[in-house]
Amino acid sequence: MKKLIAILFVCVLLAGCGKKAQPKPYGYFRIDIPEHEYIEVNNLGPYTIEKSLHCQPDKTDKTHATASDEWINLYYPTLNAKIHLSYKRINKATFQQVTEESHSLAYKHTVRADAIQESYYGNDTTKVYGILYEMKGNAASPAQFYVTDSVHNFLRGSLYFNHTPNADSIAPAANYVLQDMIHLIETLRWNN
Repeated sequence: MKKLIAILFVCVLLAGCGKKAQPKPYGYFRIDIPEHEYIEVNNLGPYTIEKSLHCQPDKTDKTHATASDEWINLYYPTLNAKIHLSYKRINKATFQQVTEESHSLAYKHTVRADAIQESYYGNDTTKVYGILYEMKGNAASPAQFYVTDSVHNFLRGSLYFNHTPNADSIAPAANYVLQDMIHLIETLRWNN
């Protein structure tokens, strides 16, 4: 019996000495990204946009809304992401205040962002002017924007995912929604 146990021990010892153990790299769940499809909507606020068919408008969050502004979320259920949109009616006196506020809200992410890239938008025909902020790295919001006509209308948007920020794991979804945000900016028309 002792010889049998010794032979089994030697066999197990030799079988376990084949390859060196190597750590496995981190992996992420596969995200199936749908094709970009858009529909024009004009009932979200005093503006018309083309929004993705893959997001659902949600006006139930009235936490921060006041008499002079309107809040709406564009929720992507398959990506667990939201674009928070807030519209404000402005005048010459409040224009600088809201643009500086949007700028400072975007740059609050410098604590976690590796870099912030600004892209300027301007369309004299539709009177839509603004800035898109892309945050690189593990920032809570990978993208934010504001657009205005500089006289009466101001729309701010920010993208958030409903989980801990990790730029590597959310990159495909963040890039997908970023393209939708750019399309939203480029197709926006003021209704007043």
